[in-house]
Amino acid sequence: MGDPLGMSLSHALASGMGGIRTAGDLVARMQLRKMRLAEAKEYVAGKLKVAVGDLADSTVMRELRAELDIGVITAVPGCAKGIDAKARIAELLGVEIPCVSKLAERVARRPG
Repeated sequence: MGDPLGMSLSHALASGMGGIRTAGDLVARMQLRKMRLAEAKEYVAGKLKVAVGDLADSTVMRELRAELDIGVITAVPGCAKGIDAKARIAELLGVEIPCVSKLAERVARRPG
């Protein structure tokens, strides 16, 4: 079953900084990898090539998330969502996301 509080913690961390409206989900993902909050913000800001203050600006992040195609709060035709957005996030942040890895393994095992 896994950790029953795992998702609650992730959602609480992500929503505290605006979640997918800003960069809260990205910062929370790095915090789950044992980074402190300030370190996680610096890391994400560096990868996104923005100032740390811009991470909490919903206008800046809306445009940047759409430009990088890493998912936005409202569905936009042709933009990444779901696992596609997660795969782009994994590549951008240089981290492994288990569901993305499992899907890649499954696709690689498919016959011809």
